[in-house]
Amino acid sequence: MNEVLLNKLSAITKEEEEILQGKAYVNRTLYYSDEKKDEIDADLVLQNGKLIDIRPHTRFVYFPRHTHNYIEFVYMAKGQTTHIIDEEKILLKQGDLLFLNQKAVQEIYPADKEDIAINFMILPQFFDEAFKMISSEQSALRDFIISCLTSKDTGSNYLYFSASDIIPVQNLLENLIWNLLEDEPNKRSMNQITMGLLFLSMINHSSSIEVSQNSFDSKITMEVLSYIENKYPDASLTDFSEKKKMDVYTLSRIIRKQTGSTFKKLLEEKRMAQASFLLKNTKLTIEEIALNIGYENLSYFYRLFEKTYGVTPRTYRLS
Repeated sequence: MNEVLLNKLSAITKEEEEILQGKAYVNRTLYYSDEKKDEIDADLVLQNGKLIDIRPHTRFVYFPRHTHNYIEFVYMAKGQTTHIIDEEKILLKQGDLLFLNQKAVQEIYPADKEDIAINFMILPQFFDEAFKMISSEQSALRDFIISCLTSKDTGSNYLYFSASDIIPVQNLLENLIWNLLEDEPNKRSMNQITMGLLFLSMINHSSSIEVSQNSFDSKITMEVLSYIENKYPDASLTDFSEKKKMDVYTLSRIIRKQTGSTFKKLLEEKRMAQASFLLKNTKLTIEEIALNIGYENLSYFYRLFEKTYGVTPRTYRLS
């Protein structure tokens, strides 16, 4: 991370000064509007009508169990921090991202001076533009990520993204942090677009995403969707089940329960989305496209494409 930016984020805050002077607990008045509830309130941490803001994580003190009435991302800019999410222990290392929906129960062990974590506090409506950016292509993986982030019933309350070696993601996060710290023109639009690009990068690097270990169904579903996203030309339910040493029936049941669809349908949707992209953006022949996405039977590809889009591949390309 840029040294000037990191120095800004590393500065000792007033709250941390009080902790270093002997106050052994977090100042609840900064976070909780109801003393009887351990829910951090967006009205306190997101002021002046903001949909998104950031603050460095408070160091030197244990942060007790709590939830949020907003969506939170934690980006580890330097060092490491230990989080307990829904009773799971997660070590967040430099460059990693932790996404928490509003159902997640979190506690955080004390961090040292050189452990710089950035908390992104975000209201759900901020994501409207970002989700539009990633909605142009049918993707079950995208839908699952959105569900995890927006507190729908996926059984998983967090996403852990190991992104330390993914340079585009690091650059996007640095830009987002800089925009939020500085009073730049068109800041909201820039931030929403940057968030959309971040989600697109996550989809492109889905093998680096993990979901709650407490929810086996969600974990295996993420793996299935990532497998389809990256291996669609040769993907098969049998191949995946053998890799995971699971029987096909159990795997099929989990996929249908979590996504409302079958493996075959999810694979077809991905292949058809890729076919439509190749038809519009390349000069590959229709036969080459069919082979490229996993169909040796050209007649079957034609029937499936026309069933999906209502026109033949040739008509689609010329439209």
